Amino acid sequence: MAEKIRELLREYQQGKLSRREFMRQAIIATGSLAAANSLLASLLPSAAVAAQVPSNDPDILTHNVQYDGKVGPIFAYLVRPVKAGKYPAVIVVHENAGLTDHIRDVARRFAKEGYVALAPDYLSRHGGTPKANPKGAGLSNIRELAPWQNVAEDTQAGVQYLRVLPDVRGDRVGMVGFCWGGEVTFATVTQVPALRAAVVYYGRSPEPDRLQSIKTPIMAHYGEKDPGVNKSIPDTEAAMRKFNKTYDHKIYPGAQHAFNNDTNPERYNAAAAREAWDRTQEFFKKHLKA
Repeated sequence: MAEKIRELLREYQQGKLSRREFMRQAIIATGSLAAANSLLASLLPSAAVAAQVPSNDPDILTHNVQYDGKVGPIFAYLVRPVKAGKYPAVIVVHENAGLTDHIRDVARRFAKEGYVALAPDYLSRHGGTPKANPKGAGLSNIRELAPWQNVAEDTQAGVQYLRVLPDVRGDRVGMVGFCWGGEVTFATVTQVPALRAAVVYYGRSPEPDRLQSIKTPIMAHYGEKDPGVNKSIPDTEAAMRKFNKTYDHKIYPGAQHAFNNDTNPERYNAAAAREAWDRTQEFFKKHLKA
């Protein structure tokens, strides 16, 4: 029974099931609403998982900010190195749960590596993550709430915001996205040429014909056990080669979708996450710090 709920939970977290459908099937599997809720609580990751970089780390400064977007304010989490200087910047794109503590932690990790990190809330057009996703679960309708065209517009606004910050090298802005964020990162670079490098974590690719407009080097990380995302890799690889684009990708053996998310013990793969992180740092070092 627990394995059935785990399978349902995976589909829900990937946005394949609505919350209503998830609960309906969970009740059928367990026999009652109370049993479904109890088993679900035992399987969900603990909210007490420690951050890799705490918000009070002495090497960084954290800020909750907002800036103007095309249709209204965009809320975001900004992290910068405390040491004075001019730094490249990275826009960090969240998963389908919105701007969570985990993504804030990822932004802080980038700041520790010598970047000004901006994690926009791409649900800002709907009042922000707390309003659009009050339960904190994956949103099955996030593609409707935040289609990639809106993400591209809000990312462009983020680039413009970063460029006026005194500690940002305005010509050295990259982007990294996870899950849904990986998908929209790949789509966004077809429309935002100002991005100097982009990293996709287990995100679906745009249609091959759209890849011709990309001017940005791409690195992509995929889990071996993620067939829904991985089925597009051969066509993507062929199109990027055809259009003479940079597409440095790797499929990590044994890793699942969302293998970088250390708040999700069902999916986290420490070895794959560490290797992907190290490869990401080398990629950004080459394209953003040089």
